[in-house]
Amino acid sequence: MKRREFVIGAGVLASASLLAGELPALPPAGDPSDAAAPGSQESPPRPGRIDVHHHILPPFYAEALRRQGLDRAAGVPLPEWSAQRSLELLDAQGLQTAITSVSSPGVWFGNERAAAELARRCNEFAAELGQRHAGRFGSFACVPLPATGAACAEAIHALDVLKADGVVLLASNDGVFLGDPRFDELMAELDRRGATVFLHPNLHPSSQALGLTAPGFLLEFVCDTTRAAVNLILSGTLERYPRIRWILAHAGGFLPYAAWRVSLANALPQFQEQAPMGVMNYLQRFYFDTALAPAAPSMAVLRELVGPSQVLFGSDFPFAPQPLVVEQMDTLAGGDVWSAPELVGIGRGHALSLFPRFAQAGETVAAAPSNEPESTLHWMGRSAGKPLAALAQHLKD
Repeated sequence: MKRREFVIGAGVLASASLLAGELPALPPAGDPSDAAAPGSQESPPRPGRIDVHHHILPPFYAEALRRQGLDRAAGVPLPEWSAQRSLELLDAQGLQTAITSVSSPGVWFGNERAAAELARRCNEFAAELGQRHAGRFGSFACVPLPATGAACAEAIHALDVLKADGVVLLASNDGVFLGDPRFDELMAELDRRGATVFLHPNLHPSSQALGLTAPGFLLEFVCDTTRAAVNLILSGTLERYPRIRWILAHAGGFLPYAAWRVSLANALPQFQEQAPMGVMNYLQRFYFDTALAPAAPSMAVLRELVGPSQVLFGSDFPFAPQPLVVEQMDTLAGGDVWSAPELVGIGRGHALSLFPRFAQAGETVAAAPSNEPESTLHWMGRSAGKPLAALAQHLKD
């Protein structure tokens, strides 16, 4: 893509985002039945893209936000949403399935009981949506962090009873980033189930205190994602809970650009136990979605960090309205970073590795790679080198 084309495209993306609340009126958001009556027969979905970054705003959730005085999310007006709107997007753009999630600010407004009840309502709504429109919707369940105990209870219920496809966690929760030890109980439950976690940014209190004129979604959101991802590595969370599979929203924020710099933590003794396999090893375990980051410069940097199999399609609908979703899809396809077969994988095959239940009859699904903690042999080799390292440091000093 030429530089001028990229600049113009970026302008279109930003403008469309800011106009999210000014689209032509569509039917108001309703309950999961607003697109099809119970028992109605829908055509089975044809194999198409799987959107792993697709938000829902049930009416009761939107009302809960407004009761908190929130009519915007990180500077973007709350969009109107309904199941019908999502289905229209899926049908128009060749998308088979949307895996839904609740976006920032999530369900936490300072009261644990209220947050737990709101999370349960959202998760039951999403489960019913998937039942009514089989094959069209999956779900990442929301949990009431930073209340870890309540979050564990809701994650267990959502994954074991509601059969959610994973969990959505905000990068920071009431100012506390993922990777903090107070969340270890939740990490253990997710690791035990080999859960997939969709990591979505939040607006950290420190970001709100900066006094910048730029709305939060432009810059601070990608900071939030990057900080959480680095903290997950340097806190040892990825090493201790290797069975969790993490999807980073928005192509990982700044992480692909800062990967080499972050890997310098390998030289710092305080991180040897937390990231014994080397920081880059853990960075390359993340999956990345393409939402609001489809242009060739972003994709080229991402490709230097991970293989195509770690990249998944994401739209950010409805915060990214339909015209912006179309623009993202065209930009992704029109770049020269990914080959045609790789684009097919990004659009569908790579997501199937994480969510094989959406595969069509006879469709081949590649198994997602498994991660393991540091082996005894690796630990012995690393331990054997410590005296030499200590001696070298002593001589240097």
